[in-house]
Amino acid sequence: MEKRRTVPVKLDVDSDDTVLLRDTVDEFLWAADYVTRHAFEGEYVTTSKTTLHDDTYDDVRNETRLHSNHVQAARNKAADACKSVVEKWKQGKKASMPHFTSPHLVYDHRTATFHDKYVSLATVDGRIEVDYVLPDNERDTPHAEYFFSDEYETTGAELHYSNGNWMLHAHCKKDVESDTPEQATPENGMVLGVDLGVNNLAVASTGTFWTGDEFDHWRREYENRRGDLQECGTRWAHENTKYVGRKEEGRFKMTLHRISNELVAEARNHDCSVISFEDLTDIRERTGASWGHKWAFNRLYAYVEYKAESCGIDVEQVDPENTSRRCSHCGFTHPDNRENDSFECLKCEYENHADYNAAKNIGLRYLRRNQTGSGGGAPVGVRLNSGTLNVNGEYEPPADESVRAGVHAESPPL
Repeated sequence: MEKRRTVPVKLDVDSDDTVLLRDTVDEFLWAADYVTRHAFEGEYVTTSKTTLHDDTYDDVRNETRLHSNHVQAARNKAADACKSVVEKWKQGKKASMPHFTSPHLVYDHRTATFHDKYVSLATVDGRIEVDYVLPDNERDTPHAEYFFSDEYETTGAELHYSNGNWMLHAHCKKDVESDTPEQATPENGMVLGVDLGVNNLAVASTGTFWTGDEFDHWRREYENRRGDLQECGTRWAHENTKYVGRKEEGRFKMTLHRISNELVAEARNHDCSVISFEDLTDIRERTGASWGHKWAFNRLYAYVEYKAESCGIDVEQVDPENTSRRCSHCGFTHPDNRENDSFECLKCEYENHADYNAAKNIGLRYLRRNQTGSGGGAPVGVRLNSGTLNVNGEYEPPADESVRAGVHAESPPL
């Protein structure tokens, strides 16, 4: 059995090397798009990596300066994306041909060599050596625990460019005994449930809210700017429209990075070993969200996933059915339990914010799905701001509070 971790490492890239990396990224994305277009050319979408390799490898090698392993990595990216589209079609869902735009590049042990202070990376014009930017105190960091640990092997990485920074997401692994409960949630672990929505981008089962006010304000602001420029119809206006779009995406990514950092910190501060989200498939239809919100949900989940992984926290998705209609206190489910942002159970009269109630249900759904009963590495509760919910939805106060008061609370906290 393998234990895997991903560690984000910032790189110190000078201007000359930045040009090389950007050129390499551009050709990598072009290669992935080329393979994808080929996969969609026939009567059926081709998802076989072997077939796509045979059909496109020589073309990509002739048209780009990519290392052979980068060509294969681009093919794998395209094949996996095409396979995902076909799976959605089989489920009766809509999906279109993938297009790769996010600046990233896949490295393996042939295209990247990891040293103590720097990494050697293959580009379209030879190799470059780039220094790591590390914390002043590396102790008790993912860098020390995984990336520089003798117990872990660094097998590859993904290079990402965002907000003016080059980040190397290093993939580390080590072998563990098959009877080790490592891949399960650690014993006495806690689950942090997270609900995503329009008015509140994210709400945690601990009662922390991340509102969508700032997101909505800037979304409207940038829409108005684009509308004004499009009315001009000039070439200058067209170029500035694209500039506004890039600036908008950069601002939103910065906001989502901040929220994802705070979500992971929330989980760590409450000793959670799992962060549970609702399944993001069809979330736009369920919530009435815009395409912009759907993009934000997917991006936020991706940010939380890789940041939590570097902290040893699992990120999972659960079935979203009735999480907004079910009472997290007694379990009674009815459409009339919820009205806009308010939740009031028709059976037990439990009242709370609807999104917070949903966040607790999302945590409970993961808890019940994975509960094994007698140790076994299963999580034992959904973390609240004070105390927990057990698998039966019953509130359990903090241990010190129970001892101090001598009694158990009779109802869940707000």
